[in-house]
Amino acid sequence: MQRDTRQRKAIRSALTEAGHPLSPKGLLEAARQEVEGLGIATVYRNLKILQDDGWVEPVELPGEPPRYEVAGKGHHHHFHCRSCDRVYEVDGCPGNVKSITPHGFQVEDHEVVLYGLCRRCAA
Repeated sequence: MQRDTRQRKAIRSALTEAGHPLSPKGLLEAARQEVEGLGIATVYRNLKILQDDGWVEPVELPGEPPRYEVAGKGHHHHFHCRSCDRVYEVDGCPGNVKSITPHGFQVEDHEVVLYGLCRRCAA
């Protein structure tokens, strides 16, 4: 593990406080609350380090650049607001995906993404 710099601490803090996946740009904006001169290259460099250390993991949504969340949360899915572009965590799982898997196929993993309007945008 590498030295925990002021910038890395701000990035960790921003991800923890957000409670939902953040894009590198969103992470930059949030972490700048602690480290004013933080740059996007530093965010990307630290995301790579944090991912290699197993502290953060990417959230891949179809057709979107990755967002990042704190690792180790267990199995969950995501809701993507089409208005504000924010991604929320959805606890739980819809259930037995084997029941909808074609005969003879073996499911190794799955991801469910819900799309719509978040509570704030729907109001």
